[in-house]
Amino acid sequence: MAERRQHDAREKEPKGDMTVREAGHLGGEKVKEERGPEFYSEIGHKGGQKVRELIEEGKHALEGEEDERK
Repeated sequence: MAERRQHDAREKEPKGDMTVREAGHLGGEKVKEERGPEFYSEIGHKGGQKVRELIEEGKHALEGEEDERK
């Protein structure tokens, strides 16, 4: 069986020699280097706000459907 070689995140590898998971990890490390860990906190907060908005919209839509049935 082919053995996967361990590599340093900064090391260049030939195309096709890493998994999607490894590529995602490298991308995340690059973003953390460029923007700092605060960036993840900020986008997490924005995502949470969006989820709350979508939940509220869904509740209002359900209330409207119930009113139409009466």
